[in-house]
Amino acid sequence: MALTQKLQVILFKPQGSIDLEGGKALSEQMAGVVPQAHQLWVIDLAEVNFMDSSGLVPLVKGLKAARQSGCRLVLCNVQAPVRLILELTQLDSVFEIFPTYEDIFTTVKDNSLVLAG
Repeated sequence: MALTQKLQVILFKPQGSIDLEGGKALSEQMAGVVPQAHQLWVIDLAEVNFMDSSGLVPLVKGLKAARQSGCRLVLCNVQAPVRLILELTQLDSVFEIFPTYEDIFTTVKDNSLVLAG
C-alpha cells in the first residue's frame, strides 16, 4: 500500500489596499492559521489594487513563518501597482509569483514530474 501526502492549500484573498490597516488584517488572518509541513499557502492578490511598504510586512512575515514550518508560500494574480512595489523592493525575486491560481498547480505538477524523473 502506498501512502500519499495530500497537499493542503490555505488560500488568503485580501481585498482593496494592503497598507498599514489592510496589512494588519492580513497579518491577523495569517496568524490564525497554524502552519503545518506540506501546506501550500496561496495569497491571491487579484482584488488588491494598492500596496505600500507597510503592506509588505505581513507578506514577509508570512513567508518567514511558512518556511520555518516547512510550508510553501506563493503569490498569484499580482496586479500592476502591487508588482511595482515588489519589483522596487526586489521582493519579486524572493517570492514565488504565479500569473493565476491555476498556474500554481500546473507548475507544481511539472516540477514534481521533473524531480521524480
